[in-house]
Amino acid sequence: MRAGDELAPLAIPITRTLIVAGAIASRDYQDVHHDTELAHQKGSPDIFMNILTTNGLVGRYITDHFGPTAVLRKVAIRLGAPNYPGDTMVLTGSVEEVDGDTATVRVVGANGIGKHVTGTVTVTVPVGEPSVIASAEGQA
Repeated sequence: MRAGDELAPLAIPITRTLIVAGAIASRDYQDVHHDTELAHQKGSPDIFMNILTTNGLVGRYITDHFGPTAVLRKVAIRLGAPNYPGDTMVLTGSVEEVDGDTATVRVVGANGIGKHVTGTVTVTVPVGEPSVIASAEGQA
């Protein structure tokens, strides 16, 4: 991992199920995350994703890239354009800085109306430590 490295993009279809399941899993029972009629009454065209689901998807994006031994040290994100059902969010990232086994990665998640999430993730990838996958493959 080097400063300037680009992470492969990850396209995530934004479905009603993803939005509602993410809200329930994070115990966010705000009606705008599961009730279309109440979301309309509050001025939204539809239900929309909560920040905790977005935070989890950003974490998944980083650990999918760096592997199962990666440890998220800090996730600092800001929301922008809402994620509505029927859209797709594409996460992209680039390594900004590397200090030993720790990197700072700039992440952007964009959808059809703009940038849904922007921020940075600090991740440690232990050097020389066997991955969980490699350890499991050696067992029969």
